[in-house]
Order: sequence, then structure tokens, then C-alpha cells
Amino acid sequence: MQQKPAEPTLGLTSAQVQALAAQGQTNRLPRPADGGVPAIIRRNVFTLFNLLNLVLAGLLLWVGSYRNLLFMGVVVSNTIIGLVQELRAKRMHDKLLLLSEGKVQTFRDGELTPIAPAALVLGDVVRLRRGDQAPADAQVLAGSAELNEALLTGEGEPVPKAAGDALLSGSYVTEGEVTARLTAVGENSFAGKLQQSARKVKRPKSTLMASLTYIIRIVSVVLVPISCLLFWKQSAVLQLPLPLAMTKTVGAAIGMIPEGLMLLTSMALAVGVIRLGQRNALVNELYGIENLARVDTLCLDKTGTLTSGRMRLAGIHPLADTTQAAMTIPLRALAQAFLGEDTPTWQALTAVYPPSDAYMPTATVPFSSERKWSAASFDGLGTLVMGAPERVAATQADMLALASTYAQQGLRVLALMHTASPTQGKTLPHGLQPLGLITLSDTLRPDAADTLAYFTQQDVALKILSGDSPLTVSRIAREAGLAGAEHWVDCAALPAAPDYATLAQAYTVFGRVSPEDKRALVKALKAQGRTVAMIGDGVNDVPALKAADCSIAMAGGSDAAARVAQITLLDADFAVMPQILLEGRRVINNITRASALFLVKNLFSFLLSAFLLILPFAYPFAPIQLTLVSTLSIGFPSFVLALQPNRERVRGSFLGNVLLRSLPGGVTVAIICLLLQYAGRANGLSAEVVSTLCTLVAAFSGLCVLTLTCLPLDKLRGGLVAFVATAMVLAVLLFPQIFYLVPLTGVASTLLPLALAGTLALLLLFSWLLTRLMPGASRKDAAA
Repeated sequence: MQQKPAEPTLGLTSAQVQALAAQGQTNRLPRPADGGVPAIIRRNVFTLFNLLNLVLAGLLLWVGSYRNLLFMGVVVSNTIIGLVQELRAKRMHDKLLLLSEGKVQTFRDGELTPIAPAALVLGDVVRLRRGDQAPADAQVLAGSAELNEALLTGEGEPVPKAAGDALLSGSYVTEGEVTARLTAVGENSFAGKLQQSARKVKRPKSTLMASLTYIIRIVSVVLVPISCLLFWKQSAVLQLPLPLAMTKTVGAAIGMIPEGLMLLTSMALAVGVIRLGQRNALVNELYGIENLARVDTLCLDKTGTLTSGRMRLAGIHPLADTTQAAMTIPLRALAQAFLGEDTPTWQALTAVYPPSDAYMPTATVPFSSERKWSAASFDGLGTLVMGAPERVAATQADMLALASTYAQQGLRVLALMHTASPTQGKTLPHGLQPLGLITLSDTLRPDAADTLAYFTQQDVALKILSGDSPLTVSRIAREAGLAGAEHWVDCAALPAAPDYATLAQAYTVFGRVSPEDKRALVKALKAQGRTVAMIGDGVNDVPALKAADCSIAMAGGSDAAARVAQITLLDADFAVMPQILLEGRRVINNITRASALFLVKNLFSFLLSAFLLILPFAYPFAPIQLTLVSTLSIGFPSFVLALQPNRERVRGSFLGNVLLRSLPGGVTVAIICLLLQYAGRANGLSAEVVSTLCTLVAAFSGLCVLTLTCLPLDKLRGGLVAFVATAMVLAVLLFPQIFYLVPLTGVASTLLPLALAGTLALLLLFSWLLTRLMPGASRKDAAA
């Protein structure tokens, strides 16, 4: 049965809502692209490396080498750890997402009620104001507004909407207010058909993900042919028995697989999501953590960051023949005209001058970030305009001079103008005469100075982008201790095509900025090689948020800003930004540091396998020996290090940093192992003895690399090194049979200390050479 249409002022009844919900006419969108829990399971279980490990395990089972299957325990453990951490992160994300989800003002049973977007049904009547996003396709019933459909169409020009016009889900109101009835919901809406295209924003590329993908691609290309050639060489040329040739080939293949690298990355990012969530920061884009860690320039508005965002009326300053009492009627009339506006300015004005229904407007022009003024016409009062003095009173020299005086005191200044002419759409009416100035003040956040000082200490450049007067913003920025606050520019006074690149370098404070100014400044900073973060909370911040490398929204602002941001501060507390920045740096720096440990093993396995294709030796390691080395010197330490504090700013490329850190260790082990095989043949040592020597060298090298990675040693990192060293000694002394280790006597006992000393000497030599060839690298970077 067709439902009776809702009255615009009443909306649907509870019974109608229940009936429509039972018919499936709800606003639940299709499953998000991340796929939920099943996708997490697939990502962690059905991986290329897990498949390769299963194939290698099958080959070992085929030849009866059961003891060497111990590496599968590590594979299973890695998979379980990755699943648990990512599921924990998803639960935290879903919990915060629920808390952050904006409500839609909806008419139900004749009352205006906030309703979650997913709980809306077909035919619901909603009220949308500036900053609100259309939750579904709708038709305007009353009111007028301008909507930005850039999230859907890519066109940033606002589109006017009036009664009878259609609204697309995902568009957001830039000015005005409308009442609208939902005409298509859920999968039938425009956004639903495009698989939530309203939430799809072009994200900056992830350097980390690109590097990991490149490593996987290289391993996938070289692993199979090298393994096949090595097996043929060991079985056909060296005439090793099939089980032994297969076991050694599997050992080489296992050594070349960075099986824990992807786990380490996903786990570190997941832990980062959880830790940020504990600080009430919602991570909407996982690799936004990486972008945050690389930030060297932070763009922010004054309101909500330096100041609390709450304003109070500081004073009314009549001009000419106007008295303060005479300004009461115009202010109350404007308060009535813009009764629904919930901005700090109107909150401060209406607290002193409450609206009166004695003054009903005949026409209104809502405030716009571009125009920086609003207007309303009344019978008997004419037209009243209120806005930035330089926009509405550009020819009033005395008024502008007085406004500048107040602005230099850190006050926000508005000009109140009057004319008998009617409103002319978005154009200022003719004949405007000044009535007076209105000054508003906002308070500096108590922690603003400490927060700005921290960013300065961390070499993060700060740029203030505000719609207020640059004099006002500069004064407040100086009070907060911002270096360079005296360097300000009024963007409203700039020529038609300003040189944003020069402006971005020359100034710290930008006043009277438009949304396009903000976007252009962010793009100019990025073009100069900077990694830019943008903090915003309003509709006017959306273009800049989309252009930034890392976008951060303050909760409590517009839904549109929160939807395009990579990270949302649910407490809208700017003071948590230092902790959030540190968390991003901790995650990425530690992934880089720990990844180098993994690649040391992969590098020496690859080099050994490649050289042994042409040299008359077999691969010296059994799979279980590499399991011992990788578990103690790589796997366990890397996960401990990945969770440690790290305050350094991320510099350089991930891949370059990792290769730089892993090269000395990988090359050293490969050289020493090849020399040991030559020494073993010259002295008639058995393959088992050579294998034991190579295993001890690889373990010792891993311990040295770990020690250099942990520098400077503190109590925890020193304890980690001591624990790993003790565990290695105990494993060698107590379980030699399990790991195919044999006693070293005679020449072998002499070779061991020489090999260990050579390992340390080569490791330090290669580290020193890299620091000489690449002066930007520290010894720890080169050797770790």
C-alpha cells in the first residue's frame, strides 16, 4: 500500500516509519568498500606469501623433512597476530565512527528530531542547513540554499536550489536552509548507485604501500626462477640426494620471502589506529597515519585551534547620527531573519539581542565565505547588511580606519549598513549607509601557546588561514607566541590572479581568505616540496582538506569536512595534535626501522642463492636454521621495536631508507658465508660443520644489526638485545640437534672467532662507507 505523503511541517509518523522500514525502504547504503570482517580475514589468510609458504611446506612433507616445518608455526602465528590486531583496530574504528556520525534534523510525528542517516526512510522530511550533507536524494519543499556537488560531480561551483528542485545525496549546503523530502534512499540513491561516491575522495598516494608492493613484486619475480635453478644445480650438478636438495632449496626460498614484513606493517598501522582512537582521533584513511608522519607544514584556522571558537559581544559602536539604542532594532531584526544560523557570531549577537517576530524579513541573502556578508530586507526597515567592513563599507574611510583600530586589538569587526534599496541577489544593494561597527572577541585556548611551541620545535611550519581580518588574526597569533605572526596579508585585497607560491613563502598569517584561497595556498605549498596537513571544520575548508596531503577535521563542524578528512578529532581539541603527530611518526619510523631487519635476511639469502648458481657449493642453511635466526634476531625484536616511541620526523623514501639500513648486514653475511664455504672445502670440513658456522655467523650478524638499530640503548632496548643474545646462546647450547647444529672442533673452532670478527669488521666498514657516500645517513641508519 502506498504511504500517504508527509506534511512538510509534520513529516512521517512512527507507524509510517515502521511500515517503510519493514519494506526495506531505509537509508542503509551498500557495504563499504573495505568489505568488513570477511575482507580482513581474506587479507591476512589468503596472501601470496602464505601460499608460497604452504607450497614450500608441501615440498618438505613430500621429502619427509618434518623437522624443518617449524617455520610454519611462525607463519600461522604471524597470521593470527595480524588478524587479532586488525580486528581490534576495526572495532575501535567502528565505535568511534558511530560516535562521530552526524545526525540529520528530521520531522517525525510533527517534531524536529535528530536521526542517524542510516535510520532515515523513504519520504522522511529533513531540514538541511549550512554545512549539512544531504543524506539521500531529496526534493526541496521549502526554503532556498546553495549546494556544492563537488564530492559527486567534481564541479566545485555551488548550485542554487529552491522549492521543487532535486538534491543529490552527498552534496552539502554551503549557504541557506531548505526543508526537503527524501525521494530515494540507500542503494537507490545517487550515492548508493555509485557505491557511496559521496565518500570517495582522491587520496594522496601512499609511499609506504607503493614500496611494499614493489618489494612483493620483485620477490615474486625472482623467487621461483632462482629456486628452480638452485634445485636443478644442487640435484643435477652437485648430485645431492633429492630430499637434501629439496630441503636446501626450500631453505633458500624461505630466506628470500619477507613473510613478516606485511604483518609488521599492518600490525603497526592497526596499533596506530587503536592508539589514536584512545585519544578520540578517528582514522578514516589508514595510510593517513603515514601522511601525518611526513608533515612539515600545518595549515589551520584561528577559530577552534588558537581560540576556543566561542565568541562574546565586545561592543556596539554607533557611527554618524546613530545611537547605540537605535542599533537595537536592526540587530534584533537581523537575528529574526537568520534565526536558524548556529554560528559563533550569531550566538554571540542573539545572546544580547534576541530575535523578535515583530520583524519578519521579505528577502534574505545568507552569509557566504566568498562574499563575507549577509543581508535581509524588511517592510518599514529597508535592507540591512552586515559583514566584513572592507567588503560592505569599502568607500567609508572613517569607518574602515576605526575598524582597523579595533582589529589591531584582536577583535573581530563587523560593519552594520542600511539602505532603502532592496536586496539584489548576491550583489550588494545600492546606497549603503553606515549605522555602526560590531566588535566580537574570542578567547585564546589555554594550551594554544604550548601546542604552537611544540610544532615549532619539531620544525613544522605553521600557516594560519582565516576568514577574519588579518590584523585580528595576527594579534591573536602573536599572543599565542607564533613565530612570524607579524607577517600577514589580506587576501581580499590581492589582485585577481595572485602569485600564491610567493605568498606562501613570504607570509605566515593569511586573513580574509576564501575557500579557493585556502585550496590554492595548500597546493602552492605542496608544489614547493612540502608535505602539508590541513585542519578544518567548516564547509569553506573542504577544498583545502581535499588538496592537502593529510586532512584533519575537527568534530562539531560541518559533516562535509568530516567526510573528506583522513583523521577526525572527535573532541575538537587542537592540543592533542602533538600526540597525534608523534603517533604517526612512531608508526612509520618504526616500520622503517624494523623492516630493515627483515630485509637483511632476504638480502643475504638472495645474494647467496644467486652466487651459488655459479659457485660449486650447496646452499648452507636448512629451513629450521633460518627459522632460528629470523625468529630471534628479526621477528621478535622487530615487533617490539615497532611499538616503541620515535619522535623523529620521517624523511626520505621508505624503500631507500630500508635498503640503506639493510644493505651492510645482508652483504656482510653473504660474503662471510661464501668465504666459510671456501675455507670448509680447503680444510675438508663437512657440510654440517659449514652449515653450523654459517648459522652462527648469521645469528651473530643479526645480533649486531639489532644492537646498532637499538642505539642509543635505553633500559628496554638494552634489555631486548640482552634477551635476544641470551636466547641465541641457550638455543645453540641446549637444542643443537633440533637446529642441525654440530660441535665445532679443530679448524672449525678456529674459524668461528675469525668469522665472527670478520662479520663485525665488515659490518662496521660497510656502514662507514655508506655514511661517507651518503652524508645524510647516520651510522645507525646505514648499519641498521
